[in-house]
This record gives sequence, structure tokens and C-alpha cells, in this order.
Amino acid sequence: MITLKNEKMTVTITEFGAEMQSITAADGTQYLWHGDPKYWAGRAPVLFPNCGRMFDDKYTYEGKTYELPIHGFAKYYEFEVESATDTEAVFLLKHNKETLKMYPFEFEFRARYALDGDRIVITYSAHNLSKEKTMLASMGSHEAYTCPEGLTAYDVVFEKEEPLNSHGFHEVRGITYATYPVEAPGGVLPLKDEYFAIDALIFRNLQSNEVTLRNRETGRGVTVNFDGIETLLIWTKPGAPYVCIEPWCGFPCWEDFNGKLEDKDGMRRIAPGDTYSSTHTITLIP
Repeated sequence: MITLKNEKMTVTITEFGAEMQSITAADGTQYLWHGDPKYWAGRAPVLFPNCGRMFDDKYTYEGKTYELPIHGFAKYYEFEVESATDTEAVFLLKHNKETLKMYPFEFEFRARYALDGDRIVITYSAHNLSKEKTMLASMGSHEAYTCPEGLTAYDVVFEKEEPLNSHGFHEVRGITYATYPVEAPGGVLPLKDEYFAIDALIFRNLQSNEVTLRNRETGRGVTVNFDGIETLLIWTKPGAPYVCIEPWCGFPCWEDFNGKLEDKDGMRRIAPGDTYSSTHTITLIP
């Protein structure tokens, strides 16, 4: 376990999955969900090399079929601690014989966590080690924030007032092209369980570059900035006292996805020897 600390907060991160385990403010307030399996055992899984679920957890690439778990495999592997100081740590995952059976690319994937005052700066980087083959990958975050007063005590406030339209879920498979409106007058979305009866709210190409999860009475919460990241999901399980704010450099499978990795929407094409990186930040609001 790696512990990062400054005058504003303490963050713990486990080498298994490079997943944050806690975000504790200086006054002892806990911001991250604690992973109660009664609702959901995750806390802040790192998504790589895929965001979402492949149909039947399978896909094809260059004519060969592979099996890949939902949100990829990074969350199931021990990362190497490449570097660590009091306020910054870099975790490294490399391809191995097992990953090559699920994902036919040689890679280095890094998750960097850095404390900057009351902010956590999180950067994911995928490096293509091949000298010949373009690597297809997506990456994203899945941080769950605790809502001890209950979900309905919280709003999600968008940086800009804009029409919100969420993609729906096909009754059998995938995400629908059709969207439905989500009411957020003044850019304020009051949370309620019915939004998550099927799954998540899925927004793409928002005008807003950040959202704030806040308790309606106390103002306590977090601001998540995802500038440059095109997909934002909001998810919880109905009745659970947490909500996930998830910036994705990727997208779930469309309802008519043909199963070919080459055709999956949202996959980054990383040239031989190149690196693709994305950064989002979490700012604590006391």
C-alpha cells in the first residue's frame, strides 16, 4: 500500500490494480467509497485496455477471437511501483503471457497519482512497445464517492448549463444511438435512484469540462475535471450510499457493434513506439 499525504489530504493506493483505497481530508472526512460488498466491492478501479463490456466478453482482432472481462484486466493485476514520494506515485503494468491471451498487444500502462493542494491529479498513459503494430486501447476511471446521507441528498452540478441527453441501453445488448433528456435546470442534476434502475447515465461530448458532486445542504463534495475526455458516466446501484463519476477515454459497445476491435468506437490508435495519455483531477470540497 502506498500513502500520499500533504497538508490537505491523505490518499492510499494499493498496488493491486493501482486502485485508490481512501481519500481522507485533513479533518478526517472520508470522500471515497469504502467498498462494502453488500452494494459494490469496488472503490476506484482503473479501466484498461477497454471501457465497458464486450458482447459475451468476447471480441475479434485480425480474425482471432479473444475473451476480455468488463472494463479490461488492469484492475486484476499487481502493478509495480515505479516511483514514489510523499505526494506522488507512479504505478506500472506491463504485458505478460496472460494479458497477451486476452489482448494481443505489447504495452506499458502507467497510472500516476499526484497531490497538488486540495487536488488529486490522475494521469493514465499507455505506451505501445511494438515497432510495427498500431495498438488499440481505451482507458478510464471509475472512482466512487461516498454519499453517507443517501444518494438523493446530492446534486451533480455541471460546469455549464447545457442540454443533457443520456444514451440508453438496448434491451438485449449494447448502448442505443437514441438518447433521452435528463433534466438539470441551471446545470444542476438532483440525483435519484430511478436514473440507475438499468445502469448508468452516459453523456458524450459535453460542453462542460467538469462536474461537482455536492451535498445539497452542506456543500461538501468533489469537483471532477475531465477536460479533453469525451465520455462521462454517472453510476450507482439503486439504494447504495455512493455514486461514481467516471471520465472515459472510450465508449461502451453500440447496440450494432460487430465484435471487431478495429471497429469499436472510442478506441485510441497508438502508433508503434508512441504513448497516449489522459488526465483528470479530483478536487475536495469541505
